[in-house]
Amino acid sequence: AIPLVLVYADWASQSLGVFLCLVCAEIHRSIPSISKVKSIKKDDWEEHQVQFLAQHGNMVAQVTYEANVPTYYYVPVQTDCLVLREQWIRAKYERKEFMQPGKQSPYSNGLKEGILWKRGRNSEQYLPRRFLLSERECCLKYFIKPDAKEPKIAVKIDSVNAMFQPEKIGNPHGLQITYLKDNKTRNIFLYHEDGKEIVDWFNAIRAVQLHYLKVAFPVASDQELASRLTRNFLKEGYMEKTGPKQKEPFKKRWFSLDHRRLMYFKDPLDAFAKGEVFVGSGEHGYSVTEGLPTSTQGCFTWQHGITIVTPDRDYLFTCETEKDQQEWLAAFRHVLQQPMTPQEYAIEAYFKLKP
Repeated sequence: AIPLVLVYADWASQSLGVFLCLVCAEIHRSIPSISKVKSIKKDDWEEHQVQFLAQHGNMVAQVTYEANVPTYYYVPVQTDCLVLREQWIRAKYERKEFMQPGKQSPYSNGLKEGILWKRGRNSEQYLPRRFLLSERECCLKYFIKPDAKEPKIAVKIDSVNAMFQPEKIGNPHGLQITYLKDNKTRNIFLYHEDGKEIVDWFNAIRAVQLHYLKVAFPVASDQELASRLTRNFLKEGYMEKTGPKQKEPFKKRWFSLDHRRLMYFKDPLDAFAKGEVFVGSGEHGYSVTEGLPTSTQGCFTWQHGITIVTPDRDYLFTCETEKDQQEWLAAFRHVLQQPMTPQEYAIEAYFKLKP
């Protein structure tokens, strides 16, 4: 079961002896070979079933089935997509991958190769492409043809990020990979028909990243390094923006906030951003305010404004609803409160130098 935090469970697995949220209960119910699910309130429970549940419970199951979860393995939370949650449950209870060391070879042996369906850079068509992930080279590659010797791209693992985006990609197993090319973010959109395979790729990327970080930062703890593996965008969605003169008409764009990089796209599935904004820390002259300056001249249709102030210029945006506005403000304020790292100072310098 996915960890529950202060959530009252209405369901339980009588065969595993664990309490479940509704979503996990539905997943467990779809795998009858591992779990028999009953409602705590609506179903009848026999005395021996109640005793079994009392003698086991989620903590006992965690000790038993999660004894050897690798540091790099992503443990999903309730807000994660279905494929992540289902494969976590199957890995624990069906395949029993974490009951003893050495059962994680599909994503832990430092080399993974296979076919993934990739969206074309200038088309909406997804085509099969051979991908190769190498711990020895600390690199992710993909090839146009299965027998090609030279890759189309070869990306160092330290610039790679991966996150599940089923709604955005339109596939329940949709995975978005980003990497930096000339210090600009490049997007690759992928999927695989098999849920286990796409989650294995996701965790294989995290495993290679952890290996790289251990070499680069030998004194850092596993917990510190794990926090630097793949990450979800802090916030995504449509806003309108105007240009630097603040007289141009506001244009609708798709925005993705990747920590300090605010990227905007004409279409959510564009390979490259039309532009990026660096969001620094509050102690270095960056701030965000609700609303637009009274001097704003550009025409806009959405009424809920946001102004990001940087040392170089102000950026003006509008949101369609007050809810969107407040969510964006909360995300920006979260970033502004974080102290900047040495690497982020270098990124800031690049943003200041680019034309």
